[in-house]
Amino acid sequence: QVQLVESGRGSVQAGGSLRLSCAASGNITSINTMGWYRQAPGKQRELVAAITSGGSTNFADSVNSRFTISRDNARNAVYLQMTSLKPEDTAVYYCNAAVKSWPSLKLGDYWGQGTQVTVSS
Repeated sequence: QVQLVESGRGSVQAGGSLRLSCAASGNITSINTMGWYRQAPGKQRELVAAITSGGSTNFADSVNSRFTISRDNARNAVYLQMTSLKPEDTAVYYCNAAVKSWPSLKLGDYWGQGTQVTVSS
C-alpha cells in the first residue's frame, strides 16, 4: 500500500507565503505525475499544480506566477511553494500521485489526507 503524507498546514495573512510538502512511502516501483489539488467548502476539488517525472509543470491560471511546484525523485516527494497568497487560496490542499507499486503492474492514483491552508484579508 502507498501512503502520501502532507505537511505545511498553516494560517497566513494575504500576501504571505507558505510551503507545502508531500512524501510518498510504500512499495513504490515508480511515480509518474505528482500534483497538488485543493478544495474549498462548497466547491469541487481543482488542480493547483502538477509536475511530471521529467520535470514538466502545469499550473492553474489562478496561481500561475505565484506558486512553484518541484519534486525530489530520490525522496518520492513533491513541494508547493506558495507566495503572494490571497484569501481565494483558502482551501484544503491535497497531494496526488500516480504510483506504480509492487505487486501491481498498473499505475494507481493515490491521495493524501489533505492539509488546511487559510489566508486572511
